[in-house]
Amino acid sequence: MKKSISLFLLLIAFAVGASVTSCRETKESKAEEAIEDVKDGVEEAGDEIEDAADDVGDEIEDMTDDH
Repeated sequence: MKKSISLFLLLIAFAVGASVTSCRETKESKAEEAIEDVKDGVEEAGDEIEDAADDVGDEIEDMTDDH
């Protein structure tokens, strides 16, 4: 009977340990994905700002050429 209880407790401890490890890996994976998403978003925003600055520069040049 003691062996059964010990084995059962060992199994429970293993299951808890595995679930905690799995949860931690999932959180790390999600954090890494979120960081990549932010990097991509920042790059896209930078490209949009560059394009807008070019457009403004072109408009300024057109306005000064007309006058």
